[in-house]
Amino acid sequence: MSTPTITRRHALSGLVGSAVAVPARAAGPVAQSEVFREGEEGYHSFRIPALLETRRRTLLAFCEGRRSSRNDTGDIDLVLKRSRDGGRTWSGLQVVSDMGADTVGNPCPVQDRATGRILLPLTGNPGNVTERQMLHREVEARRTVHLSHSDDDGLTWTPPREITASARRPEWTWYATGPGVSVQTKSGRIAVPCNHAVQGADDFFSHVILSDDGGATWRIGGSVEAGTNECQVVELRGGALMLNMRSYHKKNRRAVSRSSDGGETWSAVAWDEALIEPVCQASLIAARGVLYFSNPASVRRERMTVRGSRDEGRTWPGAKVLHEGPAAYSSLSPVGGKDLACLYECGENSPYERIVFARFSRKWLLS
Repeated sequence: MSTPTITRRHALSGLVGSAVAVPARAAGPVAQSEVFREGEEGYHSFRIPALLETRRRTLLAFCEGRRSSRNDTGDIDLVLKRSRDGGRTWSGLQVVSDMGADTVGNPCPVQDRATGRILLPLTGNPGNVTERQMLHREVEARRTVHLSHSDDDGLTWTPPREITASARRPEWTWYATGPGVSVQTKSGRIAVPCNHAVQGADDFFSHVILSDDGGATWRIGGSVEAGTNECQVVELRGGALMLNMRSYHKKNRRAVSRSSDGGETWSAVAWDEALIEPVCQASLIAARGVLYFSNPASVRRERMTVRGSRDEGRTWPGAKVLHEGPAAYSSLSPVGGKDLACLYECGENSPYERIVFARFSRKWLLS
């Protein structure tokens, strides 16, 4: 099957609709508001959130708009809403990338410090092909890797250019960027957390792709051992990188690996006993020397929980629950200097009914 074609439709468009005031409901020190809800704005459902605060303090809330079902396969677009007031109001929905009837998603944005350019790694595949079919080479189609960017604070986006040749090995049967956010190190290197599967194996592997020229060129960095999957990467105070990963080792704990060479190689996997998980994506960011983490802290997809660590993940002394009920994927971001925000999937009967924005102070979380 041929590689899906990415159309220009909506890629260079401005915002669709004006800013919408969404009432925030406060739960003590946490203000929460709904950003995306299934069945609205022309989509069956919304999944896979990614949240980024730009240098101009604009919040960019990305996710996948799934046209006909909640499935990972089908007509899926990459969509965006922007907030200029810290999450109190949000713009109308903007379609950043549309592959027609095919799938595009797994957003993993980062902003380059030198240029201010916002880079948006994505992955895509034919909409009529399932993950299982690609994993077991039942079809010729493979996931392709792409990069879009914005030079105007997320108002408009370039049509994604394909970077598959430099980001994916030929023997890899599955591929995904993020989802969540990428990181730029103090040296200027950009590291995008990714995962893949290898021909003839059902196991997944976390890895990174790297750019040392602001996203102009890319290469594959190091991979972690089998049984790891969706991941997030942060730079620690001394310059080492840490990967925090979804794990298939039947431990219901997050897997962790470190790199002392900028992501070229990774240590053996260890498990963070404090970070319980139901085998699900999670978010990890570093801000002002503190690590922040969010995930459904349970053996089921429920109890969206945020934590902070002042000692680079050795301990997580506190945990605050944002949503007790069903919950799944999430993305953290600093907001306004003193606060944090978590964009996460949740619902009453299913984790995928809506995507909610929660804002709270770092002081409250670390207290």
